[in-house]
Amino acid sequence: MNFDYNEEQQLLADSLRRYLQAQYSFEQRRKALDGSPEVWAKFAEMGLLALPLSPDYGGFGGGAVDLMAIMEAFGEALVVEPYLATLMASRLVARAGSAAQKSAVLPAVAEGRLKMAFAHTESGARYDLAAVKCAATKSGDHWLIDGEKKAVQGAPVAGKLVVSAAAAGKPRLFLVDRSAVKLSPRRSLDSFLEADVVLARAKAEALDGGLAEIEEATDFASALICAEAVGAMKFSCDTTLEYLKTRKQFGVPIGTFQALQHRIVDMVIAHEQAKSMSCLACSKIDFSENAKDRARAISAAKIKIADAARHVSHEAVQLHGGMGMSEEMKVSHAFRRLAVLARQFGDADHHLARFASL
Repeated sequence: MNFDYNEEQQLLADSLRRYLQAQYSFEQRRKALDGSPEVWAKFAEMGLLALPLSPDYGGFGGGAVDLMAIMEAFGEALVVEPYLATLMASRLVARAGSAAQKSAVLPAVAEGRLKMAFAHTESGARYDLAAVKCAATKSGDHWLIDGEKKAVQGAPVAGKLVVSAAAAGKPRLFLVDRSAVKLSPRRSLDSFLEADVVLARAKAEALDGGLAEIEEATDFASALICAEAVGAMKFSCDTTLEYLKTRKQFGVPIGTFQALQHRIVDMVIAHEQAKSMSCLACSKIDFSENAKDRARAISAAKIKIADAARHVSHEAVQLHGGMGMSEEMKVSHAFRRLAVLARQFGDADHHLARFASL
């Protein structure tokens, strides 16, 4: 299998990396953790927000494979903008919204005028996508939603939320303005903005979608975070190798010690294996018409990514010594990000059970 990007994908990835290196260094990132309008506008200008959307709404019709290089670059730079949250919610609108809803939402996303979030996770649900306690009741031309969602990434800066709620005993999807909900914002372990969302008779518009669309969007997002984890692992391997070349002990670089050479080689191998599984996951999202086949590939990738993320992040910190866990070192933030990515949308145990059931 050819894992190389085509010319257009590579040019976009190179352009994005140059921008992130110049305008999104580790220090610049720390100063803009609450979000930067300039960064988001640049993402829109580069076409990153429009890439996965239909050309009918100002997009380019790209898929998960086209987004792989972007997510890897985001992983290397530890980008905290709510890119994936917006892509996930807009994908649900694109697949389950009416023509009027798509026209109102998708062009605004493509142009960078609207950020979105997907509010689905609830207390006690773990990774069960069907566990929805929020209730939706019909009221005239609209719906009213009552309930609470937990740890909704990107909610504090989102203009609209796609919310799951139970109607007639089944999960359904609804479009809700942020002004209709109450938020409790906080920052996650890996510095992302998130919030618990309280819906008290929140006015909503129904989307024509349910559990099948939620599962597909979650698999889509899972494939993309696999690619992001690959980028974070690449940074961890590169910065650790550079440290081994420059840190001296007993008058020589510690990279000359054979035991440490073996450990960095194992890190690189884990990264390459993870990249292969990421390619498989993204290709299945784009080209597999069988939901079961897609789900098995996503779960297999998540299992491997979780294992590789743990190994690479732990080794990177250990080979840096005590300073590897300091707040001032980017490698410690990569450690946190990889810890979250390994569990986001299902940890290794969950996906192992899911893979076995399929």
